[in-house]
Amino acid sequence: MKTFFSKISQTWSNKWVKLSVFSILYLLFVIWVGNWWLVIGFAVIYDIYIYKLMYRLFWKKHIQIKEKSKSYKKGTEWVEAILFATIVATLIRALFFELYVIPTSSMEKSLLVGDYLFVSKVTYGPKVPNTPIAFPFVHHTMPFSQTTKSFCEAIKWPYNRLKGFGSIESGDAVVFNFPAGDTVLLENQSITYYNVARTFVEEYGDKGYEMLNKQYTVISRPVDKRENFIKRLVAMPGDSLQIIESKLLINGVPFNERVGVQYDYTIITNGTPISKAAFERLGVANDDIVSNRNVYRLPLTNEMAEKIRSFSNVVAIEKYEQSGTNTSVFPNSDKFHWNEDNFGPLWIPKKGATAQLTLENLPLFTRVIEIYENNKLEVKGGVIYINDQPATEYTFKMDYYFMMGDNRHNSADSRFWGFVPEDHIVGKASFVWLSLDKDKSFPSNIRWNRVLTSIN
Repeated sequence: MKTFFSKISQTWSNKWVKLSVFSILYLLFVIWVGNWWLVIGFAVIYDIYIYKLMYRLFWKKHIQIKEKSKSYKKGTEWVEAILFATIVATLIRALFFELYVIPTSSMEKSLLVGDYLFVSKVTYGPKVPNTPIAFPFVHHTMPFSQTTKSFCEAIKWPYNRLKGFGSIESGDAVVFNFPAGDTVLLENQSITYYNVARTFVEEYGDKGYEMLNKQYTVISRPVDKRENFIKRLVAMPGDSLQIIESKLLINGVPFNERVGVQYDYTIITNGTPISKAAFERLGVANDDIVSNRNVYRLPLTNEMAEKIRSFSNVVAIEKYEQSGTNTSVFPNSDKFHWNEDNFGPLWIPKKGATAQLTLENLPLFTRVIEIYENNKLEVKGGVIYINDQPATEYTFKMDYYFMMGDNRHNSADSRFWGFVPEDHIVGKASFVWLSLDKDKSFPSNIRWNRVLTSIN
């Protein structure tokens, strides 16, 4: 056995063997990334193991100083360790997986506020960063700042997705870059720019955007630096989606709802309040309970609603359903009499598919054509022009998806801001590695039954 390991050690000590092994591994990486400019890296590998020019010019002197000075040695070892850890962690975060936390209740009861998620990027294939020059471990804003960008746009790379181990599927819990997050109000980033812009236009007319720009600093963000959202993928490219009385239909067939899907209910009691302990046993968060004397409104799953229906002090329970037209709903046009519970039918754009364009259906595809696929879109004299050419049809360049939160009446999702382009997809939420209940204190706030559970 010792002879075997000694032979392995002797073989590995050969510089040409090391060069061959690392060159093959690097070649596989270049093929995976698909960027042939990285071939330049072979020169670096050759220099490290064979020619050693950089060693003679810089590294040899560095080692000699380390041998002479203990303080220099100690300081540089810390710097080297931090740099190595930063580079490795950045590569892992960019190419393999990332950790996220659920901040809102939009996915309850499937995913809870305080769930810490492991999100796989290799399932669908990791995206190459659009803005590769960025401060490590932060998303779009520098630590301890609300306004300072954490990235530099001097270098911008086009959309490119590496090969993954699987493909995106209907029903997946998907993390993606917020499509409407391309434009941001710097002083209030928690609100959506387009919602505010519509409000200003309604109030000030033609001067709406001028007034908005006076009140806020408006900035733009590249795709990879937009806020991360997580929702349920309910419609694939080429699907037709419709919601009738809050029932979701895909291609005319009821969608296979998850057990955790919930809707808002109105509950009326006989005047006796429902106890806090009862809500806690049901798993209703304190922030979700809205009450006025003997009337409650709160999000419930079907199972939770049936349990409350059996309470002796409950005289009525009814699922909420929005009526009338809601212009806050996509495509934000009074031509479409839709709301969050009665929506569509809507066809989801598919790469290579061609849609006929009319003035009536143009609001559905305006953002796709103009923003996501970078075309000049105009309507002049009742005629649609794309890139200054009359157009009666359009062929889509990317696949698009429709996302909804499992907490149907408490989710800002595709019903409000439309399609999610394929270049916005980040990864698949794989499992919960930790879950903390914000309504409780440590250690009772740890939801042990959710730790290391897979996400369905």
